[in-house]
Amino acid sequence: MQFRFSGLDAAQFAHLFALGDEELASAYIRRVVADSKPGFPCRVTLEDAEQGERLLLLPFEHQPAQTPYRAGGPIFVRENARQTFDRAGASPGVLSGRTLSVRAYAHDGMMVDADVAEGDTLEPLLERLFGCCETAYAHIHFAKRGCYACRVERG
Repeated sequence: MQFRFSGLDAAQFAHLFALGDEELASAYIRRVVADSKPGFPCRVTLEDAEQGERLLLLPFEHQPAQTPYRAGGPIFVRENARQTFDRAGASPGVLSGRTLSVRAYAHDGMMVDADVAEGDTLEPLLERLFGCCETAYAHIHFAKRGCYACRVERG
């Protein structure tokens, strides 16, 4: 089975980079500079930011479903993120070398299964989760901090 991985749409964040620090703070957003690589995974490009690169750290509702599984959390977005990652086939490199939590959802937004895997061995878990006819999509999270990484669908 092939899987499609997708990052977030860059356009929804573009206006935020023009805001001042006070305006950002009032929306619970912080401007940060990457001081290590890996460590600052962009949710648009699904790449780790380079050292010295500017990003925003902001709250984001990644699961807007009208169910008990409605959820949001912090994400990083690179200032120069223009092209949204949206590709079928191999998983994005930002997932490699990290422990991941994968949550499978039905069309109505109810969670149907979940598990943990290392990024380098993600495909067998996705095969199992999408083997269930109820699974419409999955969300991948970075397990250590619990932050949303990307969405996965059948490719």
